[in-house]
Amino acid sequence: MWSISIYTGNSPFSLRPAHDGPVLTKDDVTDIRAEFVADPFMLRRGKTWYMLFEVMNDESKLGEIGFATSNDGFDWTYQQIVLKEPFHLSYPYVFAWQDGYYMIPETLGAGALCLYKAGEFPYRWSLVARLLEGQFADPSIFRFDDLWWIFTCPTPYLHDTLWLYFASDLGGLWTRHPKSPIRSGDRCRARPAGRVLNFDNKIVRFAQDCVPQYGTSVRPFAISQLTQSQYAETEIEQSPILTASGKGWNAAGMHHIDAQELSSGNWLACVDGLGV
Repeated sequence: MWSISIYTGNSPFSLRPAHDGPVLTKDDVTDIRAEFVADPFMLRRGKTWYMLFEVMNDESKLGEIGFATSNDGFDWTYQQIVLKEPFHLSYPYVFAWQDGYYMIPETLGAGALCLYKAGEFPYRWSLVARLLEGQFADPSIFRFDDLWWIFTCPTPYLHDTLWLYFASDLGGLWTRHPKSPIRSGDRCRARPAGRVLNFDNKIVRFAQDCVPQYGTSVRPFAISQLTQSQYAETEIEQSPILTASGKGWNAAGMHHIDAQELSSGNWLACVDGLGV
């Protein structure tokens, strides 16, 4: 099943394992019986690292959002479940903005793309807006050129289409980009795979390669043109940057990355992997 580990390197495209195996597995979850953990996102607050991730409840078969903490970003301690809904939750894309902390998880069962805000970070979350109506897999938000942008996959069971939306305000009104679909009929390069980066004066997005199966590897793309009317991207030479190892905790696949730049200039990334 899926588990979570930490990678490091001198760029988000040249990462290596910081551990021999995972740092978080289903066995670390103490408040529910878990089937697996996946889709990790990190942020740092003061001297503490926080990681939010999907915890698949083995009894309900629904994803819930849990969190873990670390003093150094390498060794992690599971804490608790912090968000549970009557539908499946995953991909807890967490970010800070102005007066607080926000999260846009995958909420297919809600029939909408939902924005949550922390009342007490990271313990209490409340729904504050339904940004888009419909089913949207792995919504990945970022800010560029004084606008908000969201990549998302509107074909969650085919993994083959990528749409892009933009808005002046976080709460909307969200507009579908005229170049959408950015990718269509492409199971190798469409579905988002983690946090969008601003790296080396370029916006970089990550995509899941779902060939031959869902979540096989992760591919990076540098966006060379991004306006309200134009879009262009190029797959980065090092692609794929994460892939199935053939053995151990990530033997069958890797499908997620959140890479964070440290003050030293090195990079720390939380990733997930599918074992056999």
